[in-house]
Amino acid sequence: MTSTIFDRARPAASVVAASLVGTRQGSFWLDDLAPRANYPRLSGNLNCDLAIVGGGYLGLWSAVLAKQQNPAARVVLLEARTVGWAASGRNGGFCEASLTHGEENGRTRWPQEIDRLTELGNENLDEIEQAVAALGLDCDFERTGAIDLAIEEHQVEWLREETADENTVFLDQAAVQAEVASPTYLAGVWHKRSNALVHPGKLAAELARVATSSGVEIFENSLVQNLDTTGLTAAQGTRVVTAGGSVTAQKTALATNVFPSLLKRNKLATVPVYDYVLMTEPLNADQLAAIGWQHRQGFSDLANQFHYYRLSADNRILFGGYDAVYHYGRKVRSGYENRPETFAKLASHFFTTFPQLAGVRFSHKWAGAIDTSTQFCAFFGQARGGRISYAAGFTGLGVGATHFAAQVMLDQLAGRATERTELAMVRGRPLPFPPEPIASAGIQATRWALNRADHNRGKRNALLKTLDALGLGFDS
Repeated sequence: MTSTIFDRARPAASVVAASLVGTRQGSFWLDDLAPRANYPRLSGNLNCDLAIVGGGYLGLWSAVLAKQQNPAARVVLLEARTVGWAASGRNGGFCEASLTHGEENGRTRWPQEIDRLTELGNENLDEIEQAVAALGLDCDFERTGAIDLAIEEHQVEWLREETADENTVFLDQAAVQAEVASPTYLAGVWHKRSNALVHPGKLAAELARVATSSGVEIFENSLVQNLDTTGLTAAQGTRVVTAGGSVTAQKTALATNVFPSLLKRNKLATVPVYDYVLMTEPLNADQLAAIGWQHRQGFSDLANQFHYYRLSADNRILFGGYDAVYHYGRKVRSGYENRPETFAKLASHFFTTFPQLAGVRFSHKWAGAIDTSTQFCAFFGQARGGRISYAAGFTGLGVGATHFAAQVMLDQLAGRATERTELAMVRGRPLPFPPEPIASAGIQATRWALNRADHNRGKRNALLKTLDALGLGFDS
């Protein structure tokens, strides 16, 4: 087993410990929002044309786009807690063009479609950029692109294999360190148009603002308990039931993502995997000068256990990733969000990456559950004779892909046969995860194997090769 740069160049334990003194447990993105009035809780029974379950990006984009397509439609959105509180308020803010969690994953699964899927992903990101401008979404949108990093020698050759063009630029060691000064950087590829950065909390809040201004009715703290079609014709739709009332909707869009599905068929389709993040205090002028970063790109390295990081609008550094933790039983629990050993590990890796920032402190630490599917990107479907449509399984790349998924769901609910609905990616279905205890044993073994590969020049062992052959191997 070889060591990684994070083993070879560990910072002093005192630097790590000092950086985490007084760090707040909670998402910076949600703390950074302006105060707003809460939306009401559903009380009583009502009828509508479209009910949406879930107040994250998928549900909010569905609401906004539905009203654009049919301004007269009555659209109701039900959120179990508050708008944007879960993954939509906790992610890194990377709004990526890829719909397939990377070109290689997409080419392996849908080789006949990958070129068009790549085009559709780029068009989707363009549409989001246009919507930000047209709708006046105040969400710190920056089309900066992103840099894939080689931080170990064997990763340099991986980057050299990528096809270069005007928007995909290979950076040798000197060039990548000219972009951002880190002793860990050996090479990079700058994808100049395939990623934008956003303020996740602001994006969710702004989409909710636009939705309500167009007539969407949002109800918070209204957990949907079940979907009932008893005694209802197809034209009457589905009764969406909460503790305080119900919504009878002709059509229903499910946007629950990582949370337990309201449809039995999707019970084993996803697992919640916890991702952890640190956010620094704002950097001062001298600290910024020490690292450069004038073009404000997002960064991620090429390890299986990878890090991702970016600057906020006020020049904090968000630094997350590496540990991806699954807890036995598929539960989503707030108790899983505080994991001191992971935060200490992230802080150590941060100062390995930026030793010149020793003394910087982290203002926030948080975690969130990622809805992981076995195909590592979203899957789609319909239920109850076309009354219900759903999408889930975004596996960490939902900031951009939820806009596309909302369009798919609305096409399906309207009975429109479009290019989107006819895609093999949309029409197919991923393999389910096995039940417990097999799921936990398999996931933990896979995590061990991925860590071992990172410590063995990226070489995948028999387990990973078997998973690759079954279409279950992760390589994005």
